[in-house]
Amino acid sequence: MANDKVYSAIYVGSGTFIISKPKRKDRKRRLTKVRNPQRGARNG
Repeated sequence: MANDKVYSAIYVGSGTFIISKPKRKDRKRRLTKVRNPQRGARNG
């Protein structure tokens, strides 16, 4: 893939695309996990 920082779609053929999107930074992933506890978990 050319650039990791932006969304890109590459047309392969017959309506097929290869879509690449930027990976989330580890810091952001951790923060969202901390802020949003797992759904369905029993709290108290």
